[in-house]
Amino acid sequence: MEPPALGKVGSEKEEGFGVQPRRMADLGRVSNLRRSNSSLSKSHRLQGPFGSSEKQENLSSWIPENIKKKECVYFVESSKLSDAGKVVCECGYTREQHLEEATKPHVFQGMEWDPKKHVQEMPTDAFGDIVFTGLGQKVGKYVRVSQDTPSSVIYDLMTQHWGLDVPNLLISVTGGAKNFNMKPRLKSIFRRGLVKVAQTTGAWIITGGSHTGVMKQVGEAVRDFSLSSSYKEGEVITIGVATWGTIHRREGLVHPTGGFPAEYTLDEEGQGGLTCLDSNHSHFILVDDGTHGQYGVEIPLRTKLEKFISEQTKERGGVAIKIPIVCVVLEGGPGTLHTIYNAITHGTPCVVVEGSGRVADVIAQVASLPISEITISLIQQKLSVFFQEMFETFTEGSVVEWTKKIQDIVRRRQLLTIFREGKDGQQDVDVAILQALLKASRSQDHFGHENWDHQLKLAVAWNRVDIARSEIFTDEWQWKPSDLHPTMTAALISNKPEFVKLFLENGVRLKEFVTWDTLLYLYKSLEPSCLFHSKLQKVLAEEPERPACVQMHHVAQVLRELLGDFTQPLYPRPRHNDRPRLSLPVPHIKLNVRVALIYQTRDVLCRGLAGLLWPQDCTAAALACSRILKELSKEEEDTDTSEEMLALADEYELRAIGVFTECYRKDEERAQKLLTRVSEAWGKTTCLQLALEAKDMKFVSHGGIQAFLTKVWWGQLCVDNGLWRVALCMLVFPLLFTGLISFREKRLQAVRGPARARAFFNAPVVIFHLNILSYFAFLCLFAYVLMVDFQPTPSWCECAIYLWLFSLVCEETRQLFYDPDECGLMKKAALYFSDFWNKLDVGAILLFIAGLTCRLIPATLYAGRVVLSLDFIMFCLRLMHIFTVSKTLGPKIIIVKRMMKDVFFFLFLLAVWVVSFGVAKQAILIHNESRVDWIFRGVVYHSYLTIFGQIPAYIDGVNFNPDQCSPNGTDPYKPKCPESDLARHEPAFPEWLTVLLLCLYLLFTNILLLNLLIQVQEHTDQIWKFQRHDLIEEYHGRPPAPPPFILLSHLQLVIRRVVLKIPAKRHRQLKNKLEKNEEAALLSWEIYLKENYLQSQQFQQRQRPEQKIDDISDKAPCGPGLHPGPLTPSSCRGRCCLFRLYQRGRGNGCAGKVDTMVDLLDRDRLKRSGSVEQRLASLEEQVAQTARALHWIVRTLRDSGFGSEAGVPALASQKAAEEQDVEPGSRKKVEEPGDGYHVDARHLLYPSRRVTRFPVPNEKVPWETEFLIYKPPFYSAERKDMVAHGCSGFMATVRVQVAAQGHSAGPLGGPLWVPCPLVSLLSPLHPDGDLLSEISFNAVDGQTDRRSFHGPYAVRGGLPLNPMGRTGLRGRGSLSCFGPNHALHPVVTRWRRNEDGAICRKSIKKMLEVLVVKVPHSELWALPGGSPEPGETLPRKLKQILRQESWPSFENLLKHSTEVYKGYMDDPRNTDNAWIETVAVSIHFQDQNDVELKRLNSNLHSHDRGVSIRWQVVDKRIPLYANHKTLLQKVAALFGAHY
Repeated sequence: MEPPALGKVGSEKEEGFGVQPRRMADLGRVSNLRRSNSSLSKSHRLQGPFGSSEKQENLSSWIPENIKKKECVYFVESSKLSDAGKVVCECGYTREQHLEEATKPHVFQGMEWDPKKHVQEMPTDAFGDIVFTGLGQKVGKYVRVSQDTPSSVIYDLMTQHWGLDVPNLLISVTGGAKNFNMKPRLKSIFRRGLVKVAQTTGAWIITGGSHTGVMKQVGEAVRDFSLSSSYKEGEVITIGVATWGTIHRREGLVHPTGGFPAEYTLDEEGQGGLTCLDSNHSHFILVDDGTHGQYGVEIPLRTKLEKFISEQTKERGGVAIKIPIVCVVLEGGPGTLHTIYNAITHGTPCVVVEGSGRVADVIAQVASLPISEITISLIQQKLSVFFQEMFETFTEGSVVEWTKKIQDIVRRRQLLTIFREGKDGQQDVDVAILQALLKASRSQDHFGHENWDHQLKLAVAWNRVDIARSEIFTDEWQWKPSDLHPTMTAALISNKPEFVKLFLENGVRLKEFVTWDTLLYLYKSLEPSCLFHSKLQKVLAEEPERPACVQMHHVAQVLRELLGDFTQPLYPRPRHNDRPRLSLPVPHIKLNVRVALIYQTRDVLCRGLAGLLWPQDCTAAALACSRILKELSKEEEDTDTSEEMLALADEYELRAIGVFTECYRKDEERAQKLLTRVSEAWGKTTCLQLALEAKDMKFVSHGGIQAFLTKVWWGQLCVDNGLWRVALCMLVFPLLFTGLISFREKRLQAVRGPARARAFFNAPVVIFHLNILSYFAFLCLFAYVLMVDFQPTPSWCECAIYLWLFSLVCEETRQLFYDPDECGLMKKAALYFSDFWNKLDVGAILLFIAGLTCRLIPATLYAGRVVLSLDFIMFCLRLMHIFTVSKTLGPKIIIVKRMMKDVFFFLFLLAVWVVSFGVAKQAILIHNESRVDWIFRGVVYHSYLTIFGQIPAYIDGVNFNPDQCSPNGTDPYKPKCPESDLARHEPAFPEWLTVLLLCLYLLFTNILLLNLLIQVQEHTDQIWKFQRHDLIEEYHGRPPAPPPFILLSHLQLVIRRVVLKIPAKRHRQLKNKLEKNEEAALLSWEIYLKENYLQSQQFQQRQRPEQKIDDISDKAPCGPGLHPGPLTPSSCRGRCCLFRLYQRGRGNGCAGKVDTMVDLLDRDRLKRSGSVEQRLASLEEQVAQTARALHWIVRTLRDSGFGSEAGVPALASQKAAEEQDVEPGSRKKVEEPGDGYHVDARHLLYPSRRVTRFPVPNEKVPWETEFLIYKPPFYSAERKDMVAHGCSGFMATVRVQVAAQGHSAGPLGGPLWVPCPLVSLLSPLHPDGDLLSEISFNAVDGQTDRRSFHGPYAVRGGLPLNPMGRTGLRGRGSLSCFGPNHALHPVVTRWRRNEDGAICRKSIKKMLEVLVVKVPHSELWALPGGSPEPGETLPRKLKQILRQESWPSFENLLKHSTEVYKGYMDDPRNTDNAWIETVAVSIHFQDQNDVELKRLNSNLHSHDRGVSIRWQVVDKRIPLYANHKTLLQKVAALFGAHY
């Protein structure tokens, strides 16, 4: 990160920064530091908006114990003055800002200031909450930490004490720290994309935290997001890692016991050479090294912290991933280039935003070029363009360093992503960031499945299904359904329904995925905030013995509560001997997965899943989900979520209607069977019951269901029989046998016996009309008794009424206890009393009993008659329920019923007008009325009657008559006269006012009445159709005889239920249990028609205008920059079409849609081209495999004596075939033209040492190329065995030799790095201390072979030169000797076999297994080879994994091995004067029963516990060192095996 330009700070600002002298043991200064805002802090603590006091106390104790700051304890006057002209210490602080002990003269006298010695750690004094003055009440967190603070402590602070969730992604934003200008569109794209990727993936954004440069851009992006987002979208975590010594006004953050909150003032004008914190960051880590004004202090800690976080593992839903990290680069200078280089070197993907300026644009300009074209002159040219102001400061050495770093950055293209506005389908930075991470993950060495599985886990963790569709589920990898099961579980638990939909689309079968254990795991993983979790906890709490965990019968209990008690439990309570089932029936799978999805996804199950989780029992499934969601919405506290659930319930209902409509159109009879079929998956209920319980009125009012209900209503009679025929046959019974009535069954139509009469009188329509006649007779007899025959002693007519009423009571009792679904008495009673008409029946019966009781007592005979008269009204109201069967009267009765409910609430509103008008009228007209009853009449009674037209005669004075009123109010039967003139006998009240009040009163009250009528007429037809079922079901199960003859049926029923113990059964016409074969055929038919319905829905979707525009845009190319070839007439027509659409749309807001069309067009072109490229690559690979197979066949035949050299056909070279095997993006380095030089040997950082190589660009590698400024450092590792050989004797000689070789400066003119003593210049193989001049190069030197496989090498200045060119480092490095260091790499292989012993194959080729080892602290495996000790045959690493007694046998294997490679190895340990050359040999065991193979396996033993040994499958994704993979590939090619 680039430090901002240091400016001058005025004297006032510098003085304002002064603080009291600091004392180590004196904390009395705290009050002084906090005096300015102590009252404000106190008020905030009392209000408590910034966290509980307990949490603050924990932080105040934990942070000082674990986190330190740094203080300078030795004041040394610096030669430089502060900007205010004050004397400062070498640390940058003034004398007043030091501890008192640091300014005492006797302390550290005579010593130079050394930060390692004179800066000490002590408990931090700046932490807590931070509030930016004047910028709202947004509260952040901050802490001052020492630069040596362990990353684990900071990570623990953020996650445990600050309460941050572990991130799914780490975004490190770096770039210019100076304010720079970005194009408005690019700025908008960057801000939107950065915040989108952070918000959707749950990422942390880490920046420098200051209010300038790229940090300011990030902060403003977060600010814009927070202003436009809702509270549900969450906060974007933005962490600023800044240097404490460069923060302006940091004294306000010093609070030894914690600032809760600490106020910080953003003062850009007075910051001078310092920087202000950015107010839009949420957390700040302020790194302190004890100095003031020194930038870049935070970089090492930030690097270590990011690396530590990226090594952590986050587990969710049983899937664990390491937290990925990506570096986003905007603008920047040399420091930014160094950051990018380090990131690429450590395997961190980088996204460079082109157009942001400087370094970002330089890299973006050359990123697509071959390495050979990235030359020093090109980089110099780019620097002159993008660094115009500071180009003169670039030296030749710095340009060379830039060239080398940029070459290394571009070489690892798999880690570098250039974001170009509007290119490659990129519209936002978020897609580029996620694609960069996947590209980097794809380039890592894993087996195919492991690699793709890792990418999928990342996409699921980020919740980016769009990235998964475009980057992962492609033709490159064929997913097995079983491979998706873990991520399917994680998506369910993590509330990601879009991924569930994606997995189902890509082959996951619920029957295979859902097992007993999987379901239990899903339910146990419910979040505590989930409704289903709370329901399960209630069920567990009700258990007599609290179970340890949730079981499936607990789940079944909750599901039954949601679906309704009419359903049966899906899972019975297990017995002690029962074992858990490993798999579930298919219908139960559908139910449980659907329920799990609904409950897991608090954002409501996405609509797309409704079609995917619809493989069987479609209609019942949709209706059941509608029921569950409606029940959920009642308990959901969040209004928005509740409304979403209801909307989704309506969506399910519409889907059920759609499928049933398709079925009804094809076959009415089979469709009606679906309604009454008993579904085992839904608790042995039916579709019709589910719809009724869910109150799905639209479904029940469907024409097909109404036709079915009509069919049930008519029983076995034909529905086209007129009611007059039915009534005539009821009155004249013999007409039934004349053919006047027609039946549906031909059998009944033909017979004339009792079966025909039984079918007629059992029809619900006949039972209903018989009951109507009976009820009318009852009412007539009841009215006759009340008006004519009400005697002190009951007459026979009155006794008949009593018998009649008793039969009605028996029938209501039967309805109450009739329970064919086995719901239970309490549930049945609740259902019975939930019906309004049942309540009316019970009320009428109870009132009749009360009247009868009074009637039988002579003293209350009249009161009894009054009660019975009122009861007669209630019995007459019961007629309304009978009339609901009429299609004409039914909706009207529903209107009246709803009106009666609404009128009670309406009266409260009406009472406002009645009372207000009545009081005003009474006060104006009547003076001091004292009679309470007449006050009530005047205020309420008369005002209420006025609404209906009974206007008081004296209201306007026209009909005023003194004789009709009492002047003094003394006549109890007359009202008091209004205000009047007694002399003139005229009213004295203001008539105009009373008339005006009356008019307004009537106007508003009539408006209210009219509104009441309008309100209640909505959806009455649907309600009538829905309630029609209840009436039909009631008479469908009612005994055929009407009251009072129904008593005979009740007597028969008592005998059947009580005496014979025959259970009640629902009629098959409403609930039918089908045979298995018939049910399977019916469900298959339903599934087929469901597919038709979905296809028709898709067709309708495609016919929408918006979709048509999108389809047109897919076919027409648009934009010259997007067209892959020359402009053709057809392409021009497409462009003109889009242009015309755009011109038309500018006025009506369609421009955005045209932009979308262009974007879709470009993406489609890229997808097509990508598909073609994949096919070509696949074809090339197949051709290469064929060529290698032919090579092997020809070679084998020739070795066997068949054919001759002259007859060998000309085939592609083996080398060319091998090169085809190397896939782009793999860790194997694909050599570009002109990039045939060693690469690993030129890494700037020497492995495991703090040695930096001199940068050597590609063009300067050959020794023949002139490189005047080439001054590499000299490094040779010390050898302990050389210290004992009196090295001081030849120190002078060594210095002379080194000086003669020109080792006077380090890289870029820096100091020479040579270890002291310089014993490393001597060959460690010469224990007598021979000088370099005595070493024999290009020959066998004692036991050391210094000959190269590549022929004689040059020796310059007594040192050998690397035959492959410059490396940027002289000396021996960490190798054993100067010149070639010979190594041996045995490649031990065997065929991979399955359980049957057969050789496994992939792409027709056999598969190999190779013996590899893994050392501690390494993520890569290696071949068991290396450099043998002098005089030895076996490498040291090989000896470490073999028992000593097996060494001779392995040496024998080496003698019979096949050499596959001999030559130079590109190794990072190589130097200009020492390098590695190896011999790779193949040891292959053809037979699995080979004695030597068994002996080898038995002797494999690691002497070091940290070393791992294994047989690894040979694959190009094998996690092996790069140079070892090259050797392994050659062995695979040797045997024609898969690689």
